[in-house]
Amino acid sequence: MKSKKRKIKIGIVGCGAIGLKVAKAVETRLKNKAELVAVCDVDQLRLDNFLSNIKSEPQVYLLDDLIKKSDFVVEAASVVVSGEIAKKSLLAKKNVLIMSVGGLLREPNILNIAEKYNARLYIPSGALAGLDGLKSASVAGVNKVTLTTRKSPKSLEGAPFFKKNNIDISSIKEEKVVFEGTAEEAIAGFPKNINVAVTLSLACLGPKKTNIKIIAVPGLDVNIHQVEIESESGKIFTRTENLPCPDNPKTSYLAALSAIATLESALSNVRIGT
Repeated sequence: MKSKKRKIKIGIVGCGAIGLKVAKAVETRLKNKAELVAVCDVDQLRLDNFLSNIKSEPQVYLLDDLIKKSDFVVEAASVVVSGEIAKKSLLAKKNVLIMSVGGLLREPNILNIAEKYNARLYIPSGALAGLDGLKSASVAGVNKVTLTTRKSPKSLEGAPFFKKNNIDISSIKEEKVVFEGTAEEAIAGFPKNINVAVTLSLACLGPKKTNIKIIAVPGLDVNIHQVEIESESGKIFTRTENLPCPDNPKTSYLAALSAIATLESALSNVRIGT
């Protein structure tokens, strides 16, 4: 008799909007391949809400124990801890998917760690389209990459950049450029809003050479990302208009869906470590 293949054990760190959507996807479209066995979050109210909205009964662990109990770790927490989560998971030879991509800049050797320990680091495309074209163009050479993001002032509220520069984002009444700089500078000023900038930068020129512009647009009900690429193969322009995630206006809905799509693809090739 053919033995039944064991399901891949999923651990989710971060029980907010994206973590919850990933959990529900594991219970539905991925149920034949995976099971949710472990979760972790520092916010008890968020954790309680997460557990009350899923059918699974995962165990709640601290990070180190979650990694031990899981075959595959999904990070949906924050840039403050995502680098640490990626590093610890890879050192334990566990595959890991990172949503808070900006945190990887805190671990410059992360790709070397993944290679050394024969584990995979997955970075979803997030709220962007066109990364495949950028990677193709980079073979011939890319000269300039610019991301222009338009969001409502409400979705940008609380960004450290505004506090540091004494800007009252609620006072903006018409379209206004609120930031121009590199991807590295953007993620420092907007850690919850612009992870997509780091994702774009890692695909080619790097966080110090990828240009970012953030525009606040009062009344805007979508998050708009326009990418302009100048390369030896020609010019590429993409525009993605994303509805905000229903449970978190700071996150594009497509970003959550990209996590699910990436996880689904990864599970088709994942190896369970020893």
